[in-house]
Amino acid sequence: MKVKALVIRIIRQFIRDRRTIAMIIIAPMFILWLVSLVFAGEKYEPTVGFVGGDERIAKKFENAVMFNEEKGALTALINTEIDGYLVIQESSPTIVIEGTDPAINNAVIHMVQIAIQSLQNSHVENQPKPEIVYYYGSEDMSTFDNIGPFLIGFFVFFFVFIIAGVSFLRERTSGTLEKLLSTPLKRWEIVIGYVLGFGVFTTIQSTIIVFFSIKILGMTMIGSIWLVLLVTLILSITALTLGTLLSAFAKTELQMIQFIPIVIVPQVFFSGLFNVDTMVPWLKSLSIIMPLTYGGEAMRDIMLRGKGLSDIVFNLTILMLCSIGFMILNNLALKKHRKI
Repeated sequence: MKVKALVIRIIRQFIRDRRTIAMIIIAPMFILWLVSLVFAGEKYEPTVGFVGGDERIAKKFENAVMFNEEKGALTALINTEIDGYLVIQESSPTIVIEGTDPAINNAVIHMVQIAIQSLQNSHVENQPKPEIVYYYGSEDMSTFDNIGPFLIGFFVFFFVFIIAGVSFLRERTSGTLEKLLSTPLKRWEIVIGYVLGFGVFTTIQSTIIVFFSIKILGMTMIGSIWLVLLVTLILSITALTLGTLLSAFAKTELQMIQFIPIVIVPQVFFSGLFNVDTMVPWLKSLSIIMPLTYGGEAMRDIMLRGKGLSDIVFNLTILMLCSIGFMILNNLALKKHRKI
């Protein structure tokens, strides 16, 4: 009978918590749906440039661009408009590859080899073996090197989001927040105080994760480690402000955890870990509204391409605007506790 009473109590508790029931049923289906969308996309076809070759060669490929000079092809490569290009010279052909994604590198090499084979089949003098040049990275770069910068940003974002949200929720449920609201402190002062207080520990966390990833795991690091620390710090502040904001809509720690399928999981799929270029346009556009998109791109630009502050200023600006926006919304969310 005691077991029966316990079972009945748990069932009633779940029935009263409709959000938990929804997460148990809807969240797995939602995540499976996202996975199906990601892996049901078309096969990625690399965009390859051809310099000084016969235009008939380029017409044989779906994503091919002709260039009159190598300078134009190199500019397009740096701007990520093409994945690589082939320079057909009198001596030997040269393949220049962007180099940060091993899968795309192999696809470009395969595509160019087909082009060279077509030259040989067109009664053109047999071409010697092409020289392969990696503009970024190297032949030894692994998939982990490619996704590593994104993973650093993701884990920083994920754990800061959870810890900040749960901690701020405890401040509210324990009555500490209510005590602060009864003081002359204004809402915005409370929000900034919490952000700065938690920010000290997020800075320590970001620093440890970055140094562990680069020095211990040996991730590829071409740019400045200080810029990597700057990006992870700003990204962690974005996660911190978002976590404290969403904690205002949770009553228990379990409900705070339930935001993971809604806030965190979609960013894994649409923020750069998987190639969004193979997805349908409306799905690809989702990456624009996700903070991890800008954090991951900035991390890759620094660690794999060696770019500087001026190259990532747009990404950092978006992240800072997100943080400011979340802080403003957090300030408004505190109105239900006290009007100041």
